[in-house]
Amino acid sequence: MTKYEIGILYDLMKELKKKGVTILFISHKLKEVKKICDRVMVLRDGDLISTDEIGTIDEHEMARRMVGRELYQRFPEKIVPTEETVLKVEDFSVDGFFSGVNFELKKGEVLGFAGLIGAGRTELAETIMGLRRKSRGRILLYGKEVTINSPADAVNDKIGYLSEDRKGKGIVLNFDIPKNITLISLPRYSDILIHKSQERSKTKEYIKTFDIRSASLSSELRLLSGGNQQKVYLSKWMDTEPQILILDEPTRGIDVNAKSVIYQFIHSLSQKGISCILISSELEEIIGMCTRVYVMREGKITGILTGNLINEEEIMFYAAGLKERREIHGAVQGEEKV
Repeated sequence: MTKYEIGILYDLMKELKKKGVTILFISHKLKEVKKICDRVMVLRDGDLISTDEIGTIDEHEMARRMVGRELYQRFPEKIVPTEETVLKVEDFSVDGFFSGVNFELKKGEVLGFAGLIGAGRTELAETIMGLRRKSRGRILLYGKEVTINSPADAVNDKIGYLSEDRKGKGIVLNFDIPKNITLISLPRYSDILIHKSQERSKTKEYIKTFDIRSASLSSELRLLSGGNQQKVYLSKWMDTEPQILILDEPTRGIDVNAKSVIYQFIHSLSQKGISCILISSELEEIIGMCTRVYVMREGKITGILTGNLINEEEIMFYAAGLKERREIHGAVQGEEKV
């Protein structure tokens, strides 16, 4: 939802409250909870941890109770990537969605894509992954042009994609954990028959790595929390052994503990030289995780930010069209609209 839409929702809730309607508001966005609620109940692992008047508890304390420990540093320290370019996209376009997109991804980099809803970020990722047919442009991996017409092509080229639509495009809710994890990589566990023991052994490794909470390996994913479903989805892509991983809204609809696990894992991928593209509407996430940020608006790159320019104000200026991209001596600078 946009800030405007969120504002409309808040106004409707206030009107209902005036009419005596009781509202149960369930959210992981603690700023929203602090802003609109009268009391807050914190749940962790199915247990009621606390109930407080909203004026007696701050966001940090809510997060601490949700996680069960102190959150001293939410985001890991950024790693400076190498100068080696692993992915280069040139003049990439899909009519009606985005046009003339150019960018490079370095080895071990966490590269951010920011922008408002409808900016074209997801469509760009889907086209790189072969889910959409490009109108023009080309993709180069390690300096060599490749053709990606399907997700199978992308997987063969060691590219993975964590879709923003977890339940619609990522997992099968009535499948158990091992079956979900090996959806793409199943040939590694089978010849004529599926080697269930190998499949379950590998699943146990991912459960340990991502701290996946489940009653058993055979639990259907519909029985897991959103955060644990997302960890299984991430495990599924890691089982393909990607060298480039595109993460589209990877922490949408999950709790602060699951977010922390995913942030730390992205950090560990960067340490191993695996490159990540992070698409997120959470500016705090983009700022905290990325060493460079491309900002998109109406299907075009409007800004490229590095260093201390990766901040909320700069991102929003470019996303809202208040600054325009201009190339001067190879450096991207911003020019205020008048």
